[in-house]
Amino acid sequence: MSDQRRDYGKRPASGDTGARTRKPYDRSYSKSAYGNDERANKKPAYGRSGDFRKNPSQQDGYSKKPYGKTYDERKPFDRGEKLFDRKRVRDEQPKKSFAPAPVENERDEQPFLLIGRNAVREALKSGRSIDRVLVTSEHDGSLGEIVTLARERKLVVREVDRKKLDELCMPFGHGGKTANHQGVVAYAAGVTYCEVSDILDAAKEKGEAPFVIVLDGVEDPHNLGSVIRSADCAGAHGVIIGKRRSASVTAAAVKASAGATEYMKIARVVNISAALNELKAAGVWIAGADMQGEDMHAAAMKGPLAIVIGNEGEGLSKLVRDNCDFLVSIPMQGHIDSLNAGVAAAILMFEKKRQDAE
Repeated sequence: MSDQRRDYGKRPASGDTGARTRKPYDRSYSKSAYGNDERANKKPAYGRSGDFRKNPSQQDGYSKKPYGKTYDERKPFDRGEKLFDRKRVRDEQPKKSFAPAPVENERDEQPFLLIGRNAVREALKSGRSIDRVLVTSEHDGSLGEIVTLARERKLVVREVDRKKLDELCMPFGHGGKTANHQGVVAYAAGVTYCEVSDILDAAKEKGEAPFVIVLDGVEDPHNLGSVIRSADCAGAHGVIIGKRRSASVTAAAVKASAGATEYMKIARVVNISAALNELKAAGVWIAGADMQGEDMHAAAMKGPLAIVIGNEGEGLSKLVRDNCDFLVSIPMQGHIDSLNAGVAAAILMFEKKRQDAE
């Protein structure tokens, strides 16, 4: 091969490229470098200044008919032809069926927590249905008796940490504190509510005049448990509570009752006034606890009687007060002019028993 090389000449001096000199970009040119005629004179059609895109119907990609119609011939968006119609889907779905309200005189199937030695021991003695018993490893005092009773009934007894019992009892504490479980809790069936007629039948079976305690809007479960405990000690035949704006028999109430809920008949009614009318029809006198009432020592509380205790803060409701046969009060001598609902109920109960004994 020839060793000759082509001579390209000398490189031009700086500033002289030898090529056509291009003018700087100017929007006033009638023809741009991209071949778009009269680009500078078109107004922006889709927003920002300087956006010179064509209408999609004028572009080549949309002028073809891949689906048989051009862009301009297509129908506008129609909400009635949506593939997913929420209203249609909602109407086609089967409606939810709600279970009927549980009957009040049937046991609740949810596990019920019994807290404390007295509550668990009395539940074991009464033969109540219990799922299992949780105890700490230290079986001191009456705790050993509870474990023995549970094993005699062939119940499941599990030893757990005290911390575990604290966690279980935390929701049932009073004043933000954990409920005092005393080293034992038990899972049992829910409380059985009865009817007002069952309370009257219980008094009739014993051959005694009906003695009933009625709670009108008592909201604290600890007060409820205290009243049930005092009612059992005073020989009452039953306690009537309301379904609305009233405390129900929860684990805290059972704990406060020291197990008296296992022996006391408890009726839960929709209307307290209607329950009072039912008691009146059975020959029971209605005595309402009220500060404006007659001194309990002078009031006639012998025989068939129902004592009505009102709300902790507001007392008896107007309708219930008007439905009472008479009002009774507890004489006060100190600086405080009111008592706790549970304490007031206990005082009136035993005043009634004192008058019966006379």
